[in-house]
Amino acid sequence: MARIQGVSKADAGPMVRLIYRFGPRMMKKLTGRAPQTGSGLEPIEIWAHQPKMMMAMGKFNQAIRKGKSVDERLKNLAELKGAQMIGCEFCVDLGSQICRNSGFSDDELLALPRYRQSDLFTEREKVALDYTVAVMRTPVDVTDKLFARMQQHFCDKQIVEITALLTLVNLDRFNAAFGIGRGRLLRGMVCVPPDRPINVVEPARIATADRV
Repeated sequence: MARIQGVSKADAGPMVRLIYRFGPRMMKKLTGRAPQTGSGLEPIEIWAHQPKMMMAMGKFNQAIRKGKSVDERLKNLAELKGAQMIGCEFCVDLGSQICRNSGFSDDELLALPRYRQSDLFTEREKVALDYTVAVMRTPVDVTDKLFARMQQHFCDKQIVEITALLTLVNLDRFNAAFGIGRGRLLRGMVCVPPDRPINVVEPARIATADRV
């Protein structure tokens, strides 16, 4: 359970209620699966305490996601890896199911924490994941050598799109700070484990969403 209560539909303004109405449809389109428990909109319900901020964040999110110079598979990988590093339970649950819905196998999801040792990812994807790890660290740890490796695989426009996406992923810290747990999209299914789980210590090898 989150550390504060989200805004209920009864207490929400007209624009927020509209988002509450269409949000579940958008989530199901992304994931191919309805939440097993809860609304699946817990972060939005908490953002709704500040409606203007919520609307601005939504516009920022949409603007970043309109980028089309990088393929969806790579962006999904980078986003899920970033969420894993932050330790956001909700985000790794959601990201794991988005990846699965877009064609990822369970083996690929479970290999992500050790992507460098896996033959399931291309060298291009591994470089992008190395960059993801470096960008998501605090402080940022992108070296000249790593950036040069990125330039071997991506043009400037693509690097900007990937970096902008990772900037967006950093907002997952909002969910982690409020202790927003998994959206129960993956009950009984394989899920990438967060690096630093919020509410529970899990084995490092595999985490499944129904353990929490």
